[in-house]
Amino acid sequence: MGLAFVALGFLSYGLSKNWNDSVAALGRLSWWTVAGSLAAVLIGLGFMLLAWRAVLAGFGSPLPLRVAAKVLFMGQLGKYVPGSVWAFAAMMELARDHGSPPRRTFGATVVGLVTSLGCALALAAITLPLTSQEVARQTWYLMALIPLIVVGLHPRVLTFGLNLVLRIARKEPLDHVLSGSAMLAATAWTMIGWLFYGVHIWLLLGDMTPGGPSLFAVAAGAYALAWVTGLLTVIVPAGIGVREGAMVLVLAPVLDAPHALVIAIVSRLAFTLADVLWAGLGFLLARNQAPQASRAEAYVAQ
Repeated sequence: MGLAFVALGFLSYGLSKNWNDSVAALGRLSWWTVAGSLAAVLIGLGFMLLAWRAVLAGFGSPLPLRVAAKVLFMGQLGKYVPGSVWAFAAMMELARDHGSPPRRTFGATVVGLVTSLGCALALAAITLPLTSQEVARQTWYLMALIPLIVVGLHPRVLTFGLNLVLRIARKEPLDHVLSGSAMLAATAWTMIGWLFYGVHIWLLLGDMTPGGPSLFAVAAGAYALAWVTGLLTVIVPAGIGVREGAMVLVLAPVLDAPHALVIAIVSRLAFTLADVLWAGLGFLLARNQAPQASRAEAYVAQ
């Protein structure tokens, strides 16, 4: 819990730096658009939960949905702390309390992250040429990662790579090979989640410029590329500032910089609020779910 409070402190600091712009952004958008955008983010995160849970089950640690929500979303608050290890550490500790060995949680989280990266790059590769050839040319090197990710997500290659990392860290290897069906399910859930992420930008974009459904490709590609850029900038908590700059660049063909920045800031607020709401929901849903160790101790005491 201490780590969660530290993460919330960094999260609040990141928001306070953009507070005035955030207030101005909300004033430019209708409340139902902002609410719809937040709802799309919440749904998208829900599909990401299903993807992560499918991978963890494939590694041999099936968790009840409410427990999985608690582990994933409370642990993910650690991404707002500088560095790339805090979310991993928090999730492994939370999952350990419910019977999932740290190596499986670590493996599932790495697979989930790489799968999300692959889906985001694929979505950007499909949509960006339809919106801006210039942006597509400037980001060719990111698209070049797609074949590597596809090969890396093959279950046997994936298991070998994860076990190599665990061996270097002097940890026990994974005792299950992820099945192809589990990997396909996780990829499908992840891509659906990314489509909802595209919806959240599309709704905001619709308040700024006419275009209707044709703007969805711009919206989906903009957020996908912005997220990838923020992810690869690991020294910045949750990509704060980096993601917004990338989104302004990708939206340039259809929107001027001030309006694009408004969308980027509101998007950041929507994801931040969604992270907190999901973490709170996960905590509430699993509050009566006793940790596995505690249940075992109670059984022995009887």
